[in-house]
Amino acid sequence: MLNAIKRVIIVLIGVVLQFGFAIMIRLFFYKYLGIITLFYSIASVLIVLGILKESTRLSNDLPWVIIILIFPIFGTILLITLGKNYSRNKLLRRIFSYEKEYNQYLQQDLEVKKEVDDKKLDNIKYLINRTSCIVSKNNTITYYPYGEIFYPELLKELKKAKKFIFMEYFIIKEGIMWNGILDILKEKAAEGVDVRILYDDMGSIAMLKTNYSKQLAKFGIKCISFNKLSPFRGIFMNNRDHRKMTIIDGEVAFSGGVNLSDEYININSKYGIWKDNGIKIVGDSIWNLTVMFLTLWNANRNEDKDITKFKHDFESKVENGYVIPYGVAPLHKDLIGEDVYINMINSAKKYLYIMTPYLIIDTDMVNSLCRAAKRGVDVRIIVPGIPDKKIVYTQTVSFFRVLHNSGVKIYKFTNGFVHSKVFLSDDIRAVVGTINMDYRSLYLHFENGIYMEEVKQIEDIYKDFENTFKECQELNDKDVKAGFIKSIWQAVLRLFAPLF
Repeated sequence: MLNAIKRVIIVLIGVVLQFGFAIMIRLFFYKYLGIITLFYSIASVLIVLGILKESTRLSNDLPWVIIILIFPIFGTILLITLGKNYSRNKLLRRIFSYEKEYNQYLQQDLEVKKEVDDKKLDNIKYLINRTSCIVSKNNTITYYPYGEIFYPELLKELKKAKKFIFMEYFIIKEGIMWNGILDILKEKAAEGVDVRILYDDMGSIAMLKTNYSKQLAKFGIKCISFNKLSPFRGIFMNNRDHRKMTIIDGEVAFSGGVNLSDEYININSKYGIWKDNGIKIVGDSIWNLTVMFLTLWNANRNEDKDITKFKHDFESKVENGYVIPYGVAPLHKDLIGEDVYINMINSAKKYLYIMTPYLIIDTDMVNSLCRAAKRGVDVRIIVPGIPDKKIVYTQTVSFFRVLHNSGVKIYKFTNGFVHSKVFLSDDIRAVVGTINMDYRSLYLHFENGIYMEEVKQIEDIYKDFENTFKECQELNDKDVKAGFIKSIWQAVLRLFAPLF
């Protein structure tokens, strides 16, 4: 914990120094303060006009507009320091470069694509058209409704590894869960298996020592701490690797909401029952996840000249609907994560069920949910009954009334915390992955999702929702009301939510 505090303090000092430098310049030229202020005022108006002209998500950009107009100098400096300018960061430029290079290895089966076109599977067509990801039919899917069910299966498959193990997670925390995994990884590395770990530096800042990568290297395990905290990287500190995936020999892959920490398997959870999920894939769509992992890995450490050696060709074929794992990255022009969710909402005809730990959404998402309910779709959203972050939960609660008044049903998981990120509609479409319904996941983080259509195991996801509803309280008119002071506080938090 002390190590985490020390590193956060270093980052804060760096940010203060950046603003302090700008203030010193202003004080040095105090005689020309009026001219400088006029210059900044004109510049701020031009910046705001530029923001409005280019904005496709005004809910996200509105806080910048307000801050810059009220505080021209401070707002402009803040935008320069924290604004969305990814060209300044070398690592992000390398990630973008590797993404473009690796697109050549993602070759879509034209027969499957023709089926998608003929059947008018528009949600899949969007992903094919706007990403490099491939859709495949040759996949066996297993869905796990809780982390403690997922975990033994993960251990079992890790023990079978012969060639490589790739693991990418937002949080790794020493404890029963991670230690059980680490024991296997040490054995496999000693056997000559290529073991690679990619974890997010900020996500694990309070859990792991700064030199943890070096500790793992002693066991032959390659490890990268993604996007290490630095006081001089500006906006890039906001771009975290929130993905969760394990790929074993290219033959088996796991994903879902589960991080590698004890509470995710309901050991020592501070928030009651921890409701999370996992998913296992055996089949062609694993290659999408493998390329995602190798993109970030080689952007950090240029190690692989030929990534096709990690592709497994499945001889046996199964027909099990359509599966397309996809990645979300802050450097994409399209907001893939949000667009997939909105497409799911808009295509729902009978019902739409959602599990999410956070509900901090822009007007596009709010309006889509409300319109779906108004046209008769049974829209239900499950949120935590015991929140992990009070301010974030206050923002979540602030959306309850407008959604409820439009016919959206809000369910609180009374026994604990919901960390699952799942969309399900009409018994035929589902998304399972890491993408929360908040600005960080939808706008800032590296994320991954698995879109499925006409897959048999969607029945298991439906059963999970039905079982979870029984452990929930549906909110009524009284539950969603807020007093005057609370409403004002909620509005303020919602206004500035995109900045945090």
